[in-house]
Amino acid sequence: MTNIQSQNEDVVMPCLGVMANLCRDNPSVQSHIKSLDHVKQFYRTLINFLAHSSLTVVVFTLSILASLTLSEKVGDKLFDSKNIHQTFQLVFNIIVNGDGTLTRKYSVDLLVDLLKNPKISDYLSRYEHFSACVSQVLGLLRSKDPDSAAKVLELLLAMCTVSGLRSLLCDMVFKPAGPRLRAAGCRQGPGPEGGLVLVQWLSSPVDETCAIRTLQLLNELLEESSGAENMSESTLSFTEMLLPVLLGLLKDVNPTQGDAQLRKHCRLVTHTSSLLLILCSEDSSRSVVSSQVSAQLCLSQVEVLLSCCHRDNTISCLPPGSHNDLSQVCAEALLKTLELMSRLRQQVKDMETSFYRLLQDQRMVTPLSLALTSHHRERVQTGLALLFEATPLPDFPLLVLGESIAANNAYRHREAELSIKRVAVQEAPPLRTNTCILDSSSSSRSVSSLVERIQSGLELQEQMRDSHVSDIIDVYEQKLAAFTSKESCLQDLLEAKALALSQADRLIAQYRLQRAQAEAEARKLASLLKDAERGREDLLSQLSGQVLEVERSRADMEELLQHNARLQKDSEEHQALKGAYNALLNRFNETERLLKELQAAHISLSKQTDALRRNQEVLQQQMDKMAAVLEDREQQIQSLQSDIQKRNDDITALSAELRAAEQQLKDKQQQKDELEDKMDILRKELNKTEQARKDASIKASSLELQRTQLESKLKQKEEELNKHSAMIAMIHSLSSGKLKSDVNLSL
Repeated sequence: MTNIQSQNEDVVMPCLGVMANLCRDNPSVQSHIKSLDHVKQFYRTLINFLAHSSLTVVVFTLSILASLTLSEKVGDKLFDSKNIHQTFQLVFNIIVNGDGTLTRKYSVDLLVDLLKNPKISDYLSRYEHFSACVSQVLGLLRSKDPDSAAKVLELLLAMCTVSGLRSLLCDMVFKPAGPRLRAAGCRQGPGPEGGLVLVQWLSSPVDETCAIRTLQLLNELLEESSGAENMSESTLSFTEMLLPVLLGLLKDVNPTQGDAQLRKHCRLVTHTSSLLLILCSEDSSRSVVSSQVSAQLCLSQVEVLLSCCHRDNTISCLPPGSHNDLSQVCAEALLKTLELMSRLRQQVKDMETSFYRLLQDQRMVTPLSLALTSHHRERVQTGLALLFEATPLPDFPLLVLGESIAANNAYRHREAELSIKRVAVQEAPPLRTNTCILDSSSSSRSVSSLVERIQSGLELQEQMRDSHVSDIIDVYEQKLAAFTSKESCLQDLLEAKALALSQADRLIAQYRLQRAQAEAEARKLASLLKDAERGREDLLSQLSGQVLEVERSRADMEELLQHNARLQKDSEEHQALKGAYNALLNRFNETERLLKELQAAHISLSKQTDALRRNQEVLQQQMDKMAAVLEDREQQIQSLQSDIQKRNDDITALSAELRAAEQQLKDKQQQKDELEDKMDILRKELNKTEQARKDASIKASSLELQRTQLESKLKQKEEELNKHSAMIAMIHSLSSGKLKSDVNLSL
């Protein structure tokens, strides 16, 4: 504060930046500055800096004033209705035409802080240049700088929290906009619209922050747009353009990659699925989504996420509620994908069968248990909805799910108890390090011996009444409490080890299942290799055909060279004709110049004549209009008198018709009641038919699972039959002493 109030220009800007960082979202620093005696002088110094020539200094000053005075009288005067529009214009100009990325970041942070005030957000929604300013801010997204794009997206997300601004942003992004204001010094043509720029940021390889913020922004805007009665045509066209990019984000990822890459992919899948769910909330956009989303895409995505959830043992050892737990992130993405499949199961082919088959998979236990025991309301609701769909299925592992939920709850309860007991052990007297290796039996023996010693000490105290013995008893009591806490700690560790052992058994079973899947994939790769060999032979035949085409192209090349020589001769003749043409063109230009001068003189005289003629016609028209107006007024008076007489006659006739219409209305109402009773009966029959169709779909998924099991058993029987056939052939060859081709063929 001392350096800011000094006259040293070299240290003012850095000190303002440090002060802006300290004051932002820091109530302790704000209250300390407000309690100082010379705070008013400090405010005056800051207000003087608002007229500084450096935009960075102005941004730092506004940020400090917003943090310190926004809820006080000084802030009401600085950011009142008279000054706030100038402040908005200044901040938007700094964001668009700032000195650099640092100034733009601080300007965005300042505007985000101002939007948290309801009064200022209301002022911004009524700001007359808001559309032009947002157009300029959206123009910053055309740059290739991820840092600037991330800050711009952060500002747009903050604007979406204001209901009045969110509808305006929808109009700016989805609807075709007019010409936009350009940044200072910009000479390039108009770039792509706001929605197209957002799609480009999703389709280009950028960092995770920009992609996720873009998805969050589109989430907010499309939710606002789908909240209307009917989605506009421009929004539907934008949705058709956006869907291929969103489906590209759902591409497969290798589960053997690092945890950071897997977490990034899972977060993108979560936000992408949330955006697709919003698009499915409205009928017109749901039809567009269902036409491009396939059941195979969702199945492959779920398989990748399930393999990430059960990738290794270290994942399951983390706390189930941890935000950094990879299994938790994968489970959230998996639940969003399943919710999307549930939403589209009636519109997409084979989606319903695939959805019910996945719900009966044993690997679904882990993400469902994590969702049902989560602290987030939305995850719990999604898990309950999926559980409601999965409970009627015949092969759903309900008991395993219950055990997993109980294990997660026990783990959380044990962690809470251990954290409390660790605090108690830290408050107790320090123990020797070698006591950590004592088991529970030795601890119990030590406790019993200490109890006997204390009892003997109490008897000695009653006999001798020595004060020194009481001190010894206090020491033993402290040791007894320490040993008791140590015993409970060892017991807790033993239970935790048992829980970890049960988790390891489950992971071994999962590993065996993954190994079987890997063997099946290896067989599939072998068949693909054979297909590749056949493709190579086809390519060799195509190569020979290409060689013949090359020879034909050489012959064509020679003919083209001869034709080029003939064209060269024609070019020389063309040059000679061109010289003669230029001479004639010069004479024509001179004649045309004289003609234009004469035409200009003729046009000026014609304009003067036309002006005089128009003035005369205007005066004549005005006089005719006045006469016509007088005649019209007289006719209107006469017509009004006749209309009044007709209206009186019509009123009497309409009264009679009204009474007849009321009688007809009563008859129609009675017919309507009868039709509603019939509609209720038809609705009940339709519900029964829908329930029967759903049961049939569930039975189909169960029969599909049984069919796959029978096919695997049939393959095993065929392998055993081949082995027996080979053994019979070998025995026959040993007995006869020679091999016969026809016998082998029959075997």
